Amino acid sequence: MTIHIGAAKDDIAETVLMPGDPYRAKWAAETFLKDAKLVNEVRGMLGYTGSWNGHPVTIQGSGMGMPSLSIYANELIRDFGAKTLIRIGSCGGMQDRVKVRDVILAMTASTLNSPSSGIFRELNFAPCADWGLLQAAAQAAAKRNAATHIGGIYSSDVFYDERPDLNEQMVRHGILGVEMEAAELYTLAARHGCRALAVLTVSDHLGTGEALPSDQRERSFGDMVEIALEAAFS
Repeated sequence: MTIHIGAAKDDIAETVLMPGDPYRAKWAAETFLKDAKLVNEVRGMLGYTGSWNGHPVTIQGSGMGMPSLSIYANELIRDFGAKTLIRIGSCGGMQDRVKVRDVILAMTASTLNSPSSGIFRELNFAPCADWGLLQAAAQAAAKRNAATHIGGIYSSDVFYDERPDLNEQMVRHGILGVEMEAAELYTLAARHGCRALAVLTVSDHLGTGEALPSDQRERSFGDMVEIALEAAFS
């Protein structure tokens, strides 16, 4: 048990999926895990542990933004022994070829700032995914015929962005989409020798303004969860 995770040590699996929304954690656990059990509800940040194809899996909400994710990822790694952490969440598409409902596998995650920035000082650290997870996720996505893009994303530290000039440069340099957590997750995984990946569903597009209707999200997010689970145990 930690300050933010009220689970017993044995209640957390070595493989953890981390959606930002705690209710998405509940939905994913009830939909994809066998015998899912609520193991954390401190501050309403729900976490569940069950099994997938016989493998123990925890699905723990991370909250929005890198500071919130950093709290949960640090405690999951340091206090509960998590070894594989996969972010499952939504993102905004940035390239014309990236469409709403597509899946993005984040190879790298650029950011202006993160909770770990103070450690590096003048160094621009390049957070990246675990290659084995990335490769396995790409294979799982291909098997499902999911429209998938692999490349760099941007982890923003604000939701309501007012930097159209920065967005223009990211599009120019091939950034696929924007979200708010992956860069810190990748940095923490590198620091502690863990595996990390972000598997993201494009829920809206910054260029076109298109957004995924709520009644169509479940199927699209289901692809993302299944890709993450298959990648974790390939």
